[in-house]
Amino acid sequence: MSFRSLLLLLVLCTFAQRGLADDGYRLWLKYDLVRDASQRKTYQKQAKFITVPNGASPILQTAGRELQQGLLGLLGQSVAVVGDSKGKGGIVLSVAANPELGEEGYRVSTQGGNLLVTGATDKGALYGAFALLRHLQTGQSLANVNLTSKPRIEYRLLNHWDNPNGTVERGYAGSSIWKWQELPDVIDPRYRDYARANASIGINGVVFNNVNASARFLTAEYLQKVAALANVMRPYGIRVYMSVLWAAPKVIGGLQTSDPLDPQVRRWWAAKTDEIYKVIPDFGGFLVKANSEGEPGPQDYGRNHADGANMLAEALGQHDGIVMWRAFVYKANSNGDRFKEAFQEFQPLDGKFAKKVLVQVKNGPIDFQAREPFHPLFGAMPKTPLVLEVQLTQEYLGFATHLVYLAPLIKECLDADTYAKGPGSTVAKVVDGTVDQHAISGIAGVANIGSDRNWTGHPVGQANWYSYGRLAWDHTLTSQALAEEWTKMTLTQEPKAVSTITDLLTKSRDIYVRYTTPLGLHHIMGQSIHYGPEPWLEKSARPDWTSIYYHKADAVGLGFNRTATGSNALGLYAPQVQKQWGDPATCPPDYLLWFHHVPWTQTLNTGKTLWNELTTRYYTGADSVQWMQQQWAQVQPAVDAELHADVASRLRIQQREAIWWRDACVLYFQTYSKQPLPPTLTPPTRPLAEIKELVDIYQLR
Repeated sequence: MSFRSLLLLLVLCTFAQRGLADDGYRLWLKYDLVRDASQRKTYQKQAKFITVPNGASPILQTAGRELQQGLLGLLGQSVAVVGDSKGKGGIVLSVAANPELGEEGYRVSTQGGNLLVTGATDKGALYGAFALLRHLQTGQSLANVNLTSKPRIEYRLLNHWDNPNGTVERGYAGSSIWKWQELPDVIDPRYRDYARANASIGINGVVFNNVNASARFLTAEYLQKVAALANVMRPYGIRVYMSVLWAAPKVIGGLQTSDPLDPQVRRWWAAKTDEIYKVIPDFGGFLVKANSEGEPGPQDYGRNHADGANMLAEALGQHDGIVMWRAFVYKANSNGDRFKEAFQEFQPLDGKFAKKVLVQVKNGPIDFQAREPFHPLFGAMPKTPLVLEVQLTQEYLGFATHLVYLAPLIKECLDADTYAKGPGSTVAKVVDGTVDQHAISGIAGVANIGSDRNWTGHPVGQANWYSYGRLAWDHTLTSQALAEEWTKMTLTQEPKAVSTITDLLTKSRDIYVRYTTPLGLHHIMGQSIHYGPEPWLEKSARPDWTSIYYHKADAVGLGFNRTATGSNALGLYAPQVQKQWGDPATCPPDYLLWFHHVPWTQTLNTGKTLWNELTTRYYTGADSVQWMQQQWAQVQPAVDAELHADVASRLRIQQREAIWWRDACVLYFQTYSKQPLPPTLTPPTRPLAEIKELVDIYQLR
């Protein structure tokens, strides 16, 4: 029996064993047999062969292999890869310069009786191959097919917060997938599957190590390890980047300083950069967290962030690489407002960064909260390209136990209007460079990936990885469309189940906000681990790590006054934004307590008093998790049994903890409001003291 026949037999046997559980490893690349026999036959007629030109690049060869593997599963038959064919009814991969497609765009069309997958480069053809497979996976017609797309953002990265000892900072899906002790000699097959998944959604860059970086990654030994990973990523069009420790010249270089203006330091970084490019010729560049949360940086020597970033840009020289300098900085100031810190440090530096430097800004001004106003730096640095940083790992969103689909959160930021150049100057258009005509653009997602078999811990966490990549490619896509797409590729194609799951996903983030931080409350989670409620937190290592710093609850009311009569953080935004959020009577309820200290008895534009609206949201949020359970139960016949049971178990945890959040916050804030619950709400059965004890258990070391 030939290898091809054996492979086909194995695939068909897999299809026959419908009782086998889906462990989630295949992600959205499942390529299960198309069940509609008529549709499958139509697809088969258009996929009799795959043409990959002789002498094709490794990336184009990868595209051919991915098509072959995908079609084998979807069609239940092997499809030959040929170097040249003049026949009809096949799929032809080609590369042809096309200004309309840019560097990485693609077109899938019908031509001469064949499906033509064309890229302006081999990367574009690879993305086109995945687009075609996605088209087939989701059951769409091939009649007069015309799929044309190009990325709106150039650098589309995953940032891993993985450490060399195998741990993952703020990671909730097991340990790191990078086995540094085994590299470069042992190449885990999972690395290739990781690259496949990223390429399929258009991610073209990876930072393997934590922004709280170890200097060891710059040593010759570790550069060989990173190079081994780069070799796996390269055929999938993915470049590797590195988080670097600012103090590396002292830690591993033997210098007495890391001052960016010191000639010895500048020479050290230039030499180290040359060394990196000798080992990794297509190295992407550096990611830097400096002078933030105890990390060293140029301010240690009286320099500013531009001095530090520009020194690294200079070290890159003629190499094709960039510097991504994070703006997540804030000082410990009990009388200040952390909301303003990054703006105050970076906005005055606009226009002072070198051409290879992008400033990386989180979506909101605090730190990946469940809902934040967009960061005021977006629209305020027209001379500097800004990278949008979003979080996929659920640091403040229930870890891997709560089902929270994050595409709506990301879209909320992308679609926010900065008014920097008038109406329509959205964050998305600032980031993609169209508002200020920047030549380079970037977006970064903090990865939720770990060593768990299903990659993300919570099976639905995969939807956050998937939707981020798709939005990084095209930020005009909708959260609902991506939820439906992911569901069809990953869970089920039964129409009613798809509709139910899509609805559940798109509503899940708002539900989480309701039972944790409604009306603009923020940063009231458990200390250190950031899990569960702790609104009573008064003391921590620094004032802006407490809860009372943010919610400002007192006998009068609740919320942080960031108007002109308070910290005036609202003044960092354009006048049109200030008008939207500046009056508590007209401020959208979701941002109310972000910008206003509101009396407990004040009637809101919802018709309820602050206290009644707050408590109602906590209760309806917790009740909505029961609705989520009911919706998930309905789709059981259409979803793999083991996977369904896994999610159902996590939803039970989520419901229990939603009530925990509700009771903790309602009882705590009631000690200030002195107001009774609305008569329609049943009082918590546990006293506040008991709930505090539960929180203390989570904080034990």
